[in-house]
Amino acid sequence: MNTMIWLAAMIILIIIEIVTVGLTTIWFAIGALVAIIVSMLGGGLMLQLAVFLLVSLGMLIFTRPFAVKYINSNRTRTNYEGVIGKVVRITQDVDNIAGKGCAVVNGQEWTVRTVDEGSKIAAGSLAKVVDIKGVKLIVEKYEEETTI
Repeated sequence: MNTMIWLAAMIILIIIEIVTVGLTTIWFAIGALVAIIVSMLGGGLMLQLAVFLLVSLGMLIFTRPFAVKYINSNRTRTNYEGVIGKVVRITQDVDNIAGKGCAVVNGQEWTVRTVDEGSKIAAGSLAKVVDIKGVKLIVEKYEEETTI
């Protein structure tokens, strides 16, 4: 009976891992697998629970950091993520109240708004992208650093 419960738990944990891809529940699924083995060997419920917790937490603590480091290590930033932090030249005056403002980033024209509702940025000025809301760049005025 306990074997079937552990098997159901393992299947549910694997499904959650597949859906979320968070590298969290997989370690508990491995713990459930070891608990199945303990159950099949005749171990009592308390032993099964102890093995499940020890194996799951041990796997989570000792192997997750390595898995996270090497899985998806070649992830490339999307266009969306690559724009944040860039300094752009404003092509149309930015005025949140009037609902206008544009900039060209990587050859694409974006609607631009300032972080502060009341501030304006003139066309030709530089601005730093701090966020993206929908299809609008959220920027702040950028002052070039001068060296003395």
